[in-house]
Amino acid sequence: MKINRKDFNIFNLSFLDIISCGFGAVVLLVLISNTSDESSSNAVDVESLLGQVITLENRISGLAREIDQQEKNNEEQLAESDRLGRAAETISQSLGKIESEEKTLAGDLEGLSLVQSSLQRVSIAPATSKTTRDEEVGGIPVDSDYVIFIIDTSGSMLSIWDRVSREILNVLSIHPKVKGFQILNDQGKALISGYSGRWIPDTPQLRKSVMKMFGDWRDASNSSPVEGIEMALKRYAKPGQSTAIYVFGDDYTGSSYDSVITSSTLMNRHDGRRLAKIHAVGFLSRYTTGRFAVLMRELTKRNGGTFLALPI
Repeated sequence: MKINRKDFNIFNLSFLDIISCGFGAVVLLVLISNTSDESSSNAVDVESLLGQVITLENRISGLAREIDQQEKNNEEQLAESDRLGRAAETISQSLGKIESEEKTLAGDLEGLSLVQSSLQRVSIAPATSKTTRDEEVGGIPVDSDYVIFIIDTSGSMLSIWDRVSREILNVLSIHPKVKGFQILNDQGKALISGYSGRWIPDTPQLRKSVMKMFGDWRDASNSSPVEGIEMALKRYAKPGQSTAIYVFGDDYTGSSYDSVITSSTLMNRHDGRRLAKIHAVGFLSRYTTGRFAVLMRELTKRNGGTFLALPI
């Protein structure tokens, strides 16, 4: 029997399969190896970028805080600028007020200077026993039948109350005989309430009693004779009656001169005639501002009277 022998070929299908699988494994290993390196590289890049992002975020946060702080500083500077602007405006207004007060004071000082110069020439006559009426004594007309005293009862006047009492007696003395007199404070309140609205008869005994009560008189005062003058003109001064008003004071606290002078002068008219002559006696001291002198100098001038100043 003849045996058939086949030729052996190593490059058959099975061998090729093995070779292919081995080559594929090698390729796979290469691919795996490359992917791992890229992943590692990518991981390093991501970590680096993340660090940069965190750094930038920190810088942004820091800049945001700086911006907020700068905005707060700007707001504070604006507020300070606004405050300084208001302060400058207030100072400007204060300076304007001071300048106005300086002008007023200059006018007051001028009036006081005139009063002091008049004092060198004129003074109220001392008490006398004369019984005949003079037409004028020391520049003051003394032809009135009725005399009204309006006295500032403020603290500064009370400190010289004895001097004020003597001057009231001096004024009465230059009117040897009057039909009646009255004493009001600068608010228009009568010294003797029982004689309010009517005249106190002028007798030696009543003069003495009234002045004794006057020595103990204490009453509220605003150092402004306006109310007293108005009361004297409304309740006591009458048409056809010869009346003299004497205002005693050392200061004037009112805010206006012109309105007081105008209103009092108008009240002192009836059918075109003057109801009373308005005189004034100013007591000058180092505390006197001169405002009383300025007011009364013009008021007496317009109402037929005389203003005299007496140093304390």
